This record gives sequence, C-alpha cells and structure tokens, in this order.
Amino acid sequence: MIDKKAIEEHIKGIIVALGDDPDREGLKETPQRVAAMYEEVFEGMNYTNHEIAEMFNKTFSEQINEADNSKIVVMKDIELFSYCEHHMALMYDMTANVAYIPKGKVIGLSKIARVVDMVGKRLQLQEKIGQDIADIISEITGSEDVAVTIEGYHSCVSARGIKKQKTKTYTAEFRGKFKDDTSLQLYLK
Repeated sequence: MIDKKAIEEHIKGIIVALGDDPDREGLKETPQRVAAMYEEVFEGMNYTNHEIAEMFNKTFSEQINEADNSKIVVMKDIELFSYCEHHMALMYDMTANVAYIPKGKVIGLSKIARVVDMVGKRLQLQEKIGQDIADIISEITGSEDVAVTIEGYHSCVSARGIKKQKTKTYTAEFRGKFKDDTSLQLYLK
C-alpha cells in the first residue's frame, strides 16, 4: 500500500533541497496535498494485473456463440493519463483503443474503461500500459485475440529535455488474430 506519511516527509525534503522553506504559508500543506494526490493517481500500484482482472470481471455469455469468429468488440478513445517511470512525468491527453474477439462471453463496456483507468494509475512506460491492459482483458474474456493501441503526449518530452510540445507517442499491442490478420488492426485506427 502507498505510504502517505513517507511521501509527505520526502516531499518536504524535496522542497528543502530546492532551496525553499516548507514552513512558508504557500507550502505548509503541500506535502499532505502531494501525498493525497499520489495515493489517488497511483492507486493502480496497489494491485496486480490479476487482482484488477478479478475486480472488473463482469462478463455476459448470453447469445454469444463461441464458434463464431466474425464478432469483434472495439472500444475507442478511452481517455487516460499515467506517469512515466523514468522521470515521474505526466503522460497526458492519452487515448486507448481496446479490441477483442469474444470467446463465448463479453465484458461489460464500462469495465473496459475501468481497467484502462486502473492500469494507467502506475509508474510505467506507455508500452507497458498496453501490455497490462491486454493481459487483463484476455484474462477476463478468455480470449487470446486482443489489441490495445495508445496515443498520447509525454511531459518528459514536451516540458523538458528536447521540449517538443506537439510530439505524440503511439504504441500498439496486437495479440492472436490481431497480430496475424492486419486487416483487423484497422478497427483501432
């Protein structure tokens, strides 16, 4: 679990290391605010992929023929944010597209968005977000035919270093039929 007291102490130390006074009016409660924010935005770090799959495992099997491979479920433009593990910098204006071919059951649509949100709430790389979402969707649905694409901006690229504000990063995780049949990838564009 996230240790808010430790975060508060470290933030206070960072303020001092930056040459400011953690006891001045505007900064007095900053360590507590940052700790509360971190508890919220890094909530996903409290759970394994399997635990997230269990948390959002709400599926429906009515009228889904397992032998029918002509069905595809695609949920596009799911908004999310995350934090880069290299700089702890915000990855923002991100959208994820998630697709799978049902194997006898479908997941509730809101659960797909909830999986995306929870996975985003970790320190990680964008590539890992797509892998983790695909792992979880596959575990919940029982389908190995899963695809996840993510597009977004990284403040470690736009606000520091090379400072390229309009540069987007695109990642794709294609599994099963999405990897083998490139025409299926068009659903995620």
